[in-house]
Amino acid sequence: MKTLYGFKKGINLGGWLSQGSLEKEHLDTFITEKDIIKIASWGLDHVRLPIDYDNFENEDGSDKENGYFYIDSCIKWCRKHGLNVVLDLHKTYGYVFDKPAESINFFYDEALQKRFYKIWEKLITRYAKDSDIIMFEPLNEVVSPDVINEWNDISSNCINIIRSKAPNAKILLGGVCYNAVTTIKHLPHTDDENIVYNFHCYEPMLFTHQSAYWVDGMPEDFHIEYPGDWNKYVTESKKIPGCINGAFADESLGLHTLGPEFFEAMFLDGIKAVEERNGFMYCGEYGVIDRAPLNGTLNWYKDIHSVFEKYGIGRAAWNYKEKDYGLQGEHYAPIINELVRYL
Repeated sequence: MKTLYGFKKGINLGGWLSQGSLEKEHLDTFITEKDIIKIASWGLDHVRLPIDYDNFENEDGSDKENGYFYIDSCIKWCRKHGLNVVLDLHKTYGYVFDKPAESINFFYDEALQKRFYKIWEKLITRYAKDSDIIMFEPLNEVVSPDVINEWNDISSNCINIIRSKAPNAKILLGGVCYNAVTTIKHLPHTDDENIVYNFHCYEPMLFTHQSAYWVDGMPEDFHIEYPGDWNKYVTESKKIPGCINGAFADESLGLHTLGPEFFEAMFLDGIKAVEERNGFMYCGEYGVIDRAPLNGTLNWYKDIHSVFEKYGIGRAAWNYKEKDYGLQGEHYAPIINELVRYL
């Protein structure tokens, strides 16, 4: 597996140009150049910039006036302060990861797909000139396990569009089931040496999503330490429908303890697939909710970091600010100086 230089240690800017307000006050103040300076001071080498199409396009597909201003600004600041950028289309017209039932038609509707391709034609026409510092991510988190073939076709068409303007740019490609690491092997084989294979990791959900209001069956006052007792994790996960999935649902992984070996066993399926292709591997999202105990959070970051380092996996933590996971804030202040060493 090849080392992903320039995208080894990063952080997400979620909540700014994606999953945030479109009001000017929010856009002007949520992320500024000072934040980019701080991120660089943490020793990181890039940011992942999630963007939603409605920041720069109207519903009819026409461009919003000054709609690209904040993307342009972020790229300019990052170039100035020595950071690279993952340009992640987090939401496209007709598809968003957190409304999978409403979005499933995207994979079967040619009109929605054509709109998606046009969005990328605009983005790559505008930002191909910055491809020396940008890695392009066609779409965030395809959810349904039933659209492997459809997504492979759509993403391949999108890659061709990006390649028409940026033949040597890094392109970040993830599989279905929310970019599950076990779905990397289902992505198309390609001779393209600049495809980067992407996955997301929030395991164990019981810890990283403790007290999360959006997790099915999660008590609002639930707390647990990490690493903790494996049997307790299994027992408690089975009580919460939103947590008994992923690693805890896949008995073939043979997991029986928490720690670095937990993450290594989880990632091996994806590592094997990437190694067979002599490709790059990247974790575009991972993190711990800001309701978790601080000591356990540090332990979790140390463990996953050790596996990233062992295999040369690039990554970007979720999230820099707010969105329930923000490292820049009151909750993480007591440990932030140590925690950033393990990003």
